Amino acid sequence: MWKRLLLAVVIIGAVVSALALMQPDTFRIERTALIKAPPERVFAYLNDFRQWPAWSPWERFDPAMQRAYSGAASGTGAIYTWSGNEDVGQGRMEIVESTPPSTVGIRLDFVQPFESHNQVRFVLTPRPEGTAVSWSMSGNRPFVMKLVEVFTSVEDMAGPDFEQGLAQLKEAAEAPR
Repeated sequence: MWKRLLLAVVIIGAVVSALALMQPDTFRIERTALIKAPPERVFAYLNDFRQWPAWSPWERFDPAMQRAYSGAASGTGAIYTWSGNEDVGQGRMEIVESTPPSTVGIRLDFVQPFESHNQVRFVLTPRPEGTAVSWSMSGNRPFVMKLVEVFTSVEDMAGPDFEQGLAQLKEAAEAPR
């Protein structure tokens, strides 16, 4: 009986590993929202990490999260580091591209709960009714991430957070000043 159980565990492990190896080496997720505000107003929330508590979904996951800002006050060279509970982990963001009022590019490095290096990009496009905001994240899929994605996807894990963040960005940018 123990031999059969051990054989079953080995087979299941091999199948899961094979499925993980078939996952793509990179990922990309993207969400878009229309915000009834000019691009300059929306851009100000994205280009300055000190404005992120007004809209970032992760800011609300850990009210005791420790934050630090360094580098430029905003735009290229601005740096934001955080350390928090298991919902937010620990990491660092740096704005590596800032083209007012249309683009913000960020290098996102997670330290915990697992190491990961990703690229985040916000693209703002003027529309007659406001600003279309596209928020994307892309990066490599290490083997551990591929294993996790046998059971769930980056889309399932981060997609709802992007949608919530865009809804909160919309609320903040559309609020009367």
